[in-house]
Amino acid sequence: MIEVKNLNKSFDGKQVLKNISATFYKGKVNQIIGQSGGGKTVLMKSIIGLFPIDSGEVLYNGRNIADMSKLEIKELRKEIGMLFQGSALFDSQRVIENVMFPLIMFSDKDSAEARDRAEFCLTRVDIKPQAFDLYPSEISGGMQKRVAIARAIALQPKYLFCDEPNSGLDPVTSILIDRLIEEITEEFDITTIINTHDMNSIMEIGANIILIRKGELAWQGSRHDIFSADNEALNDFVFASELFRSIRNKKQELV
Repeated sequence: MIEVKNLNKSFDGKQVLKNISATFYKGKVNQIIGQSGGGKTVLMKSIIGLFPIDSGEVLYNGRNIADMSKLEIKELRKEIGMLFQGSALFDSQRVIENVMFPLIMFSDKDSAEARDRAEFCLTRVDIKPQAFDLYPSEISGGMQKRVAIARAIALQPKYLFCDEPNSGLDPVTSILIDRLIEEITEEFDITTIINTHDMNSIMEIGANIILIRKGELAWQGSRHDIFSADNEALNDFVFASELFRSIRNKKQELV
């Protein structure tokens, strides 16, 4: 579990995050949503520790990251998996080598042990053995994303951060990636935090959703709460399209 308490963050005197408090639960898909420029990316990077906060607390299972020594932060990094927006695979390395990379760099596993773990992770995300020795450029965008997920879980992280995981994917592949992230989160009991504005993803797997608007926490709930929530900021974001407005109206007519 990760807890954020009264978090504030400014850049050049401009306050970007304002007194945000939220809880991100273990074994659930937690999503940070909101319009571009609203502060959701800054919040995620502040939670990870990439941005030092002005005030407040970020607690990893009760451990305040601000109070950690450099050695403790280094150890915490080993508990964190990252899924980047563009997958960020190494073009010059084969699929299996991409997944082995964090194991070779940040664990005491030898090459054979690292390969065994990498093969397990790739198999878990449904990458077939015939693709292990291919380069990223030789596989599809959806496969690249699954390889990136395999790499993110290679070190058996307690925390998984995903930045727009469906970026650049078609709707069908996006749903498959969403469900894979949800399955892995529940199977390995990970605290997963996703930064997204993908409405399909929000409605598919949003177990715990944090809406950030103009740097403030505007709403918190689950995907099941969205259609019944009486929250102006949430309605402005979720029902911006005519399609979702019509779905909401139909649901309200049935109540």
